[in-house]
Amino acid sequence: MINFILRRLLYTIPIMLGISLIVFVLFHVAGGNPVYRMLGKNASPAEILRLTHQLGLDRPLWVQYLHYLADLLRFDFGRSWETRQRISEMIATGLFPSLCLAVPSFILTTLLAVAVAMVSALFKGKAVDKLLVVGSVLGMSISILALIIGAQYLLAYRMNLFPISGFEIGWRGLPYLALPVLLWIANQVGGDVRYYRSVLLEEIGREYVVTARAKGLSRGRAMRTHVLRNAMIPIVTRLVMEVPLLFTGSLLLENFFGIPGLGNMSINALNASDFPVIEAVTLFGSILYILANLVGDVLYAVFDPRVKLS
Repeated sequence: MINFILRRLLYTIPIMLGISLIVFVLFHVAGGNPVYRMLGKNASPAEILRLTHQLGLDRPLWVQYLHYLADLLRFDFGRSWETRQRISEMIATGLFPSLCLAVPSFILTTLLAVAVAMVSALFKGKAVDKLLVVGSVLGMSISILALIIGAQYLLAYRMNLFPISGFEIGWRGLPYLALPVLLWIANQVGGDVRYYRSVLLEEIGREYVVTARAKGLSRGRAMRTHVLRNAMIPIVTRLVMEVPLLFTGSLLLENFFGIPGLGNMSINALNASDFPVIEAVTLFGSILYILANLVGDVLYAVFDPRVKLS
């Protein structure tokens, strides 16, 4: 397994080079000259030349790209145009609040969706199944923005059950995270239930389940011991695809609830046209996606012994 992981890490080098080249072209070539954005329309030619030289934009593009790669290897993403902070420090500061929101939301959503999907699959075609399917479709149909505005007005403002916004580290911060976590679950669980239900129903119809049921195994135990385990490959695939979205999936939640995480930082950077921050977030998301795929390949072998990491 170690050899497999090392090989996969080596395979990511050309992928990351390609991603860095695409991001560099998008932000440093197609994005226009940042000097005019930073100095404004009334800048003098001398000021423009001075800042252009300071940023290294007067050098050939291939030299700029090599310096860009060298900075990435040192995890140096430059400074924000808006706040003049080092972007690496901004990411380190915003990562913890984002994880405080995303990790419990992701875990609870997954556990709830799998449990509901199992109940729905067990009672396929019955009233319980139809009710759960309708509820899932309704959850998928409601915009997260509508959920946020409605919940803030009704549950936080009118009923005073939750704080409207804010964030604190430690146990005192739980009340601030409770409503965003509930909204995350309400927004995501419907789609997950529909997908997991389809996967479980496909497994239930296979011959090994029919044989186990014919030998007297109950439906619930067959679902837990056989169906769920054999359905883990597509379930893990979906989870792996969702992992990189954990810090971007909370963009609106962090912004509306005043959580100083990476999602809130990204929204502020977009509003201010702060390209260095947007560029760093794009690269950070790409790295997460590659690592998530690596973890997913390893988990395939854990859940299915037929998968060999060779």
